[in-house]
Amino acid sequence: MASIIGGKVTRALAAGLLLALAACKGEPVTVKVSGETMGTTYHVTAVDQNGRMTPALVEKAVETALADVNAKMSNWDPNSEISTFNASAETTPVPISDELAYVMRAASQIHLQSEGLFDVTLGPLIELWGFGARTPDSPVPADDAIAEALKSIGQGKLITLRSSKGTMAKGLPETSIYLAAIAKGYGVDKVAEALKDMGLEDYMVEIGGDLVTAGKNPMGQTWRIGIERPQAGSLAVEQVIGISGLGMATSGDYRNYFEEDGIRYSHIIDGTTGRPITHNTASVTVLAKDAMLADGWATALLALGQERGLEISERLNLAVLFITRDSTSEGVAFTSTPNAHFTALQANQ
Repeated sequence: MASIIGGKVTRALAAGLLLALAACKGEPVTVKVSGETMGTTYHVTAVDQNGRMTPALVEKAVETALADVNAKMSNWDPNSEISTFNASAETTPVPISDELAYVMRAASQIHLQSEGLFDVTLGPLIELWGFGARTPDSPVPADDAIAEALKSIGQGKLITLRSSKGTMAKGLPETSIYLAAIAKGYGVDKVAEALKDMGLEDYMVEIGGDLVTAGKNPMGQTWRIGIERPQAGSLAVEQVIGISGLGMATSGDYRNYFEEDGIRYSHIIDGTTGRPITHNTASVTVLAKDAMLADGWATALLALGQERGLEISERLNLAVLFITRDSTSEGVAFTSTPNAHFTALQANQ
């Protein structure tokens, strides 16, 4: 029988207490949940070091976080906050949620720093070029149709965000905001925040290719992530990198595009010309402090292209990997070019 002598715990009792604590803590458990959101899929892998989490508990936290993001920023939900804003013809300032204001501030900053190539008002051009509800026989739009669409586009001049007052206004009744290039990353961050609130420290959250990681993977190592080769119809991995405590996003021109009369048209639209990009940059991978910034900048830098994108990313200390398509090669060939910050981050992972 265990006993306490002179206020001290005997060895037998101490051993029993340690066993009891170990039983309460449990063995590490890997929990995986997946589902659909934002027109794509999500996957969450979390390592519960205490062995107390169940897939049901994690899934509930994930779904709750995603439901809140969609209620504010989904362009597919006609009742969401952003859809309500788009549907209104009102041009006076209207109140917006703190969450929407947060994402719009980031979008505005990326818009300015990317020389206007990142633009959340490109919806009319995206639809005009058939990347919204495109049918296989949709024609390339006429010049006058492009010019007309450009009149209602321009994030810097047509959207007024007043964070101090919690309001946003559009310059024209027909101006609309599409957050597909940044809200997905924000959704990743909100799910990660929910996991952290549950006490989880080792996880990977991925939504449609945008992701964030923290801690270690189930094998106790830095999370290893494959960057896809930007080749249509291929599932090959171009490069594997290690990341922990970072957001990551890749934007490419190789999945959503069409060809007409021998010309390839990408879904990445240059808002200054109203036309798809034409340079040889096939994909851009960005590592950032969170998935929202990685998401927005991946799109912006793909629109800019490698030459200008390298200059801007180096100046802003963004970690970026560009993959360009070699148009002179007889076969399909790609060249990977990391900037200095990307190389430095990988050296420390």
